[in-house]
Amino acid sequence: MFRGVNAVTLDSKGRMAIPTRYREQLTRVCSGQMVLTVDRDHCLLLYPQPEWEEIERKIMKLSSFNKQTRKLQRLLVGHATECELDGNGRILLAPLLREFAGLNKDVMLIGQGNKFEIWDDGAWNARRAEWLESEGEDDGKLPPDLESFSL
Repeated sequence: MFRGVNAVTLDSKGRMAIPTRYREQLTRVCSGQMVLTVDRDHCLLLYPQPEWEEIERKIMKLSSFNKQTRKLQRLLVGHATECELDGNGRILLAPLLREFAGLNKDVMLIGQGNKFEIWDDGAWNARRAEWLESEGEDDGKLPPDLESFSL
């Protein structure tokens, strides 16, 4: 289970060091083999390879006759790029993926349970502020299965 917000820095080659607290788990769960892809929110998604393979199977079983499904397949599967932890606990973020997410030097690694989101630091701060400001608006109604949920 990946959780937490981590400020990390990309080096000049586009490599990102995975925080030490996640490395052992990633080595155990997937031998450091991961998949990086794009998200509709213009961030990147980083999955341990076994998690990604399960998601990929589900996505590819969906009907390609549906326009939204085809878009999702093209975006997620089409941009999926394998990467692995190097000996220093870093992964290389492909240039096209860095460009898609607007990643330069300062990035945020956000734990999301079975995956990580990778955001440009400025974009993350702006989106977080936007989400917090819109919290009380009517268009932000909870789905029925969360209405009775308590934190």
